[in-house]
Amino acid sequence: MITGKPSSNWKTGLLSAICAGALLTVSACSTYPAGDTASAVEWTYSDQEARFTDAGLAELDALMKKAVEDEEVYGLSYILVAGDTEIARNYFGVKSLETQDPIAEDTIFRVYSMTKPITGVAMMMLWEEGKWKLDDPVTKYVPEFADLKVLDGTNADGSPKLVNVNRPPTMREVMSHTAGFAYGLGGTDPANTAFRDKGVLRSPDMDTLIERVADIPLLFQPGEDWFYSISVDIQGYIVEKLSGQKFGEFLDERIFTPLEMEDAAFYVPEDKYDRFSDLFTWSRDAGKLVKVDADNRAFRKDTVAFESGGGGLVMTLDDYANFSQMLLNGGSWNGKKLVEPETIELMATDVLPEGVSIWSTGNSDRSRGAGQGFGLDFGIVTDPVAAESEQGEGSFYWGGAAGTWFWIDPVKELYFVGMIQRLSGNPASDFDPRGVSRKGVYGALRD
Repeated sequence: MITGKPSSNWKTGLLSAICAGALLTVSACSTYPAGDTASAVEWTYSDQEARFTDAGLAELDALMKKAVEDEEVYGLSYILVAGDTEIARNYFGVKSLETQDPIAEDTIFRVYSMTKPITGVAMMMLWEEGKWKLDDPVTKYVPEFADLKVLDGTNADGSPKLVNVNRPPTMREVMSHTAGFAYGLGGTDPANTAFRDKGVLRSPDMDTLIERVADIPLLFQPGEDWFYSISVDIQGYIVEKLSGQKFGEFLDERIFTPLEMEDAAFYVPEDKYDRFSDLFTWSRDAGKLVKVDADNRAFRKDTVAFESGGGGLVMTLDDYANFSQMLLNGGSWNGKKLVEPETIELMATDVLPEGVSIWSTGNSDRSRGAGQGFGLDFGIVTDPVAAESEQGEGSFYWGGAAGTWFWIDPVKELYFVGMIQRLSGNPASDFDPRGVSRKGVYGALRD
């Protein structure tokens, strides 16, 4: 269900452009005299559709379909919404090679790191309630981090050289990946290696996760750089401590139920498991995508170690669409306010120190950070030209390890959500579903 009411920050220019191009009826245009086009506008379904060309939307659909036809992915679904009007959606391919069951409206996907913005909203709900402040030290809520160390090169014997932390990371730094924590997803440095050796992401519960993280040094002094990190799992732990609820219970009560995210959960119940998409990855030996069979990818109740705020959720396309609509609406959905508009604006504001890029640590492709910053659990397009993006300035976004992606464009007043289930693709291919979808969406826009 898609519902809500668009904001008006772009309406003056858009209404003038649409009226000038005779895309609205004469009566609709004459309602607003010169100089008053920013008055309250109730956009209708046809008004929003008029912003997109039929040919452009057909091209967007063709681009998404081609990814399946070329076997870049086996299944794909997407939705494009402008204001509160659904502009386009479709489902291509299958969720299982064995059964050939098609991707459908009720297909459940692993969204992995697209869990992070949801955790961020949970955090900001508690922030609005005055339960924490952005400049508080994280040790106020996680005292286990009182004795954190920082990597500072290597000793003569090759062991890591450690120094004391100058100060504890702040909550703002924890929410913007500038605290210095590692993650263990890659990297051969002692911190990321320790994450893997200690099995941090396989912790049996959040308390154990915190204990293991506390024993691993930071990559840099807090606030000095950016590194994609365990920090959102730490946020999930903080939500539990401050709310007095299990993390999943808090999300269900405060976010999933109000937004009617009916299938959002940390595991797939057995009675829904036939709706769960298989997961695929590229096999060099097979020369194609193959199914991934692993307990830690199964998302059955008995295989989920803990409720991961950084990457643990599963849900349908419409579940994430409802969440995205709430973000686009400035914190409300279907008459229900989750957070204030100013809170969403704060989350979508770049907080990185000058000179720090979101790819500046642990990633050799430093140019990818051009024109992009980071807010509170969102990536931010700070300069569309430098980012080589068609998105409006201030667009915010993220993606997941299995290829899912979304973005919110407050300038163009739209959002897009795409769902695939692919850990890695053909290394010989340059197919990028996120870039392809942006090209299709903005190529279809008239304004």
